[in-house]
Amino acid sequence: MIEHIDPANEGVQGLILAPTRELAIQIGDELRGLLTYFQGIRVAVLYGGAGIGGQIKQLERKPQIVVATPGRLMDHYNRKTIRLDKIQTVVLDEADRMLDMGFFKDVTRIIDKVKNRKNLGLFSATISQEVMTVSWMYQRDEVEITVEPKQEDRPDIDQFSITCTPLEKAETSLRLIRSQGYERVMIFCNTKHMCQRLCDEFQRAGLDCDCIHGDIRQSQREKTMQRYRDGKLAVLIATDVASRGIDVDDVDCVINYDVPEENEYYVHRIGRTGRAKKKGVAWSIVSNFPEKARLDDICKYCNFTIQPMVMDKDGNLSPEEVKAPVTPKRRFR
Repeated sequence: MIEHIDPANEGVQGLILAPTRELAIQIGDELRGLLTYFQGIRVAVLYGGAGIGGQIKQLERKPQIVVATPGRLMDHYNRKTIRLDKIQTVVLDEADRMLDMGFFKDVTRIIDKVKNRKNLGLFSATISQEVMTVSWMYQRDEVEITVEPKQEDRPDIDQFSITCTPLEKAETSLRLIRSQGYERVMIFCNTKHMCQRLCDEFQRAGLDCDCIHGDIRQSQREKTMQRYRDGKLAVLIATDVASRGIDVDDVDCVINYDVPEENEYYVHRIGRTGRAKKKGVAWSIVSNFPEKARLDDICKYCNFTIQPMVMDKDGNLSPEEVKAPVTPKRRFR
């Protein structure tokens, strides 16, 4: 995209859509780093949860590349603070997640308004039905590129599970963190309510933690993330949507407080640890049969081995004994 930007043209020529604020910010930061080698190309980053006045000022500087979440971009378009008629390249980053989050109508509406579009790139971890639909609607003679990770680049992550009752989940997670001496932990919950509830409970227990989810203001989320990156926060609790785009190295451990509802979520979650050729650890806290069944599905789908463990009251861990199935005795009359 950068190679095709004309610095002399002050209209928006490249558009990158991202599903979350965090990912949009990360893409913007990466672009600005790359643009140190290019003169005269400016970037604007637009996302919800932040003041629109500052974003309008960014647009007044005539950026050639805009990174945006779909909802906020439509807001600016309706306010007539941005024009889309000169855009030639559109990129949907994490297209599967963006379309799964309910942005399908916004995305198609945006693409429809880019009349002079020459290139459309869909970057996606999975090819969902929604991604295929967008491709069918807008791409002609498309080229599919699949990037397979090299064996040496695959993360080295030990995966474990602990079974407990629903009432014991918080205590089990807390005991696990403290007994194993993890210094940087990321915990995932399936809902905003559980994310906040667990954070409040851990803070009352004296754990240095904070959380990010959709109900927290963007400014507060950015402060929390900065503290976590700087090592001033030991535990970060997040929902899957809020965590998209988070890029933090040296995460000792990932804990699935709730077993994810989608197989891809599990892969994204545990991928936060074991980076830069370091060994990582991922734990799943299982409290009922549906969660156990979900974890079994994940193992089959992803070809993962997840070792069940038992933890005593002192935090000592040992492999769970697998009981052999009992064969009923046949009775003869």
